[in-house]
Amino acid sequence: MSKDAVNTAVAAPRTDAARMPADAGDAGYSKDLKARHVNMIAIGGAIGTGLFLGAGGRLHNAGPALAIAYLVCGIFAFFVVRALGELVLYRPSSGSFVSYAREFLGEKGAYVAGWMYFLNWSTTGIADITAIALYTHYWSMFTDIPQWVLALAALAVVLAVNLISVKIFGEMEFWFAIIKVATLVAFMFVGIFLLATQHEVGGQTPGLDVITDNGGVFPHGLMPVVLVMQGVIFAYAALELVGVAAGETAEPEKVVPRAVNSIMWRVGLFYVGSVVLLALLLPGSVYSADESPFVTVLSKIGVEGAGDVMNLVVLTAAMSSLNSGLYSTGRILRSMAMAGSAPKFTARMNRSQVPYGGILLTCAVCVLGVGLNYLMPSQAFEIVLNVASLGIISTWVIIMICHFIFVRRAKAGLVTRPSFRLPGSPVTEIVTIAFLLAVLGLMWNDPEVGRKTLLLVPVIAAMLVGGWFAIRRRVARQEDRELTELTK
Repeated sequence: MSKDAVNTAVAAPRTDAARMPADAGDAGYSKDLKARHVNMIAIGGAIGTGLFLGAGGRLHNAGPALAIAYLVCGIFAFFVVRALGELVLYRPSSGSFVSYAREFLGEKGAYVAGWMYFLNWSTTGIADITAIALYTHYWSMFTDIPQWVLALAALAVVLAVNLISVKIFGEMEFWFAIIKVATLVAFMFVGIFLLATQHEVGGQTPGLDVITDNGGVFPHGLMPVVLVMQGVIFAYAALELVGVAAGETAEPEKVVPRAVNSIMWRVGLFYVGSVVLLALLLPGSVYSADESPFVTVLSKIGVEGAGDVMNLVVLTAAMSSLNSGLYSTGRILRSMAMAGSAPKFTARMNRSQVPYGGILLTCAVCVLGVGLNYLMPSQAFEIVLNVASLGIISTWVIIMICHFIFVRRAKAGLVTRPSFRLPGSPVTEIVTIAFLLAVLGLMWNDPEVGRKTLLLVPVIAAMLVGGWFAIRRRVARQEDRELTELTK
């Protein structure tokens, strides 16, 4: 919808707004997600493979200072979700930030926001099915099955779950989150017990001496900590799912503030707390990217079966991420399709009120990932992970820009801010955007991964520009239709 159309809609009586959604893509959804589903989706978004698996390699590279990186990135991630939460209470939408970008940045802004988010989740989906295949190979009974077959099987299972109903999706995410939280809590109890009793871990007595005797908080200097920021941002990806899920819950004004506010302490407890605990138990040099840091600790104290249990949890985290990716892109693409900026078939819904067209499009890209697993099984994960990081950062920047414009319009009396607000606006938005762009720029200091990722930016920009010129007339026609309907 164009800015003029939005202004007309805002000026319309409340009764009309209640009958007709501000975003045409919001019509037709069920409201089957309960408070417990949304709360657990928030937890699931905050806890994933970035912690269960990725923390090992990052601890090795950055040392105990990784906890600082998680804390800093966690604060900015909270600002992003808090800003999105305010926008959700202003106007709940399954199109989430794409719908808000359409209102505050125009159709071009929505187009960029939607396709960058699709890039994020479609490539993350490839990373997830690759990870699932790799984790499944851990068990000998699956070793002889080709990696691409396992990847395809995982995709088929999660696709089926997503197509049945949103309630089934919510239940699946609920139990995935329960498994992740229970595992982390159990490990933290074990770690605290080891610290309290001074029980040896791998021949060393846990405590502050483990840090001070191995180079201190910054054993390799400041630059490795800066370079891991990209990976840490990726670890927090999916927090914005709360905004998408709010469009399918009956009481977003009650559910969303509670879910958003709980994110901060969860980040502090699970991410920062876990990394501090890991740093106190073993030197950073002992951890590696090839093994979950939790498995490393448990194996050092002789816990049998630790690898099997943690591998199952990491497998669960990857399945949860894939499940969330299909869910969110389905809703985002439908919002775009209703405005003319995505293929028409992505607007289609099945009898269970699930936007299957968008979900199938994301799956199609993931199938290309199955091919990537067949051609380059050892490199598939790293290739797509880097592309996904660009989508995450751009999505978060767009959310903050939308909120910034929303606050300006509120001050001008054009819209009304809800009582649940992002603190410190507009300074908070500016600082968050500057931080995210700085993380993007600092990736240039990493010639192996970061620099190659940044070189993709002009390619993606050219594709977006070309795509816009291909669809702009269709978008304009759709805008004209909406304007006609609003002025009748």
